[in-house]
Amino acid sequence: MSSIEAHFLLARQKFHELLKEKVLRLDQGVLSNADKGNKASKAIALGIAKRIGLEQPGEKLKGQTAGNEFEIATALFIRDTFLKLGHLRPGDWTVRKIGEKSGKKKKTKSKTALVQKDFEELIKIAQFEQYKHLIAIAKAADQNPELAASLGSDYIIKPDIVIFRGLVTDDEINKSAVLVNDQVSLLASIRKQNGGSPLLHASVSCKLTIRSDRSQNSRSEALNLIRNRRGNLPHVVVVTAEPLPSRLASVALGGGDIDCVYHFALDELREVVKELGLGDSDEALNIMVNGKRLKDISDLPLDLAV
Repeated sequence: MSSIEAHFLLARQKFHELLKEKVLRLDQGVLSNADKGNKASKAIALGIAKRIGLEQPGEKLKGQTAGNEFEIATALFIRDTFLKLGHLRPGDWTVRKIGEKSGKKKKTKSKTALVQKDFEELIKIAQFEQYKHLIAIAKAADQNPELAASLGSDYIIKPDIVIFRGLVTDDEINKSAVLVNDQVSLLASIRKQNGGSPLLHASVSCKLTIRSDRSQNSRSEALNLIRNRRGNLPHVVVVTAEPLPSRLASVALGGGDIDCVYHFALDELREVVKELGLGDSDEALNIMVNGKRLKDISDLPLDLAV
């Protein structure tokens, strides 16, 4: 099969088309994912845009709107690719974008502003087996301001996109032989008969661009997933369209809080950096890529199948 026929290549192209339609804008010669105060950022973003076929001018979208559309496009890409890998990673899989802002504050009699603001988001992450205990923590904090002050917001987790697996019946487990019955494996999380919740397989944080505050936000989200889980740790990844290698490094390099950072157009980014003669940026990219800390969006579905 030729490379042009590869489904993941076509899905990547479709992803770029959606971003050009819904997210990226060339506003007065500056791409909407570039830092207009940074010369290198503008040049790299423009070079990538030309390589993916974005040349039509357009008005830059508001940050929240663009970010939301980036999350939607990323979720569609993952659904179009990861769900094709059932032969590598069998299971009842769901890819869902969550964490959407309703624009309305939830009314409650709670004395704790923190819980008022974040309770709905908490319920969404608590639908998964590894984090369902967080509901009890939130309820306790809701009734005890001193406890809420002590806990802070460390237990609040707000992923952008989640991938989760449904539980399996005993008929599925015993398909080829009687492996379990009502006397064994009574606490296994994946077994539907044990009354658990779906298993969170991956949390995807989408960052259209990366600034210093967003860099720390990604790490905080990852650390909260690690610290507050009960059970297996899900994949924790970041997907971004940030053009500046130094800002990519602020998330990609460092400890093991994030599995990996995935760039929406890594091949194009590397080509542009070389073409512009940005030696330091090229070196930074090589370090991240060779260290398996930065990959292309097309690598994500296969990595999720591990």
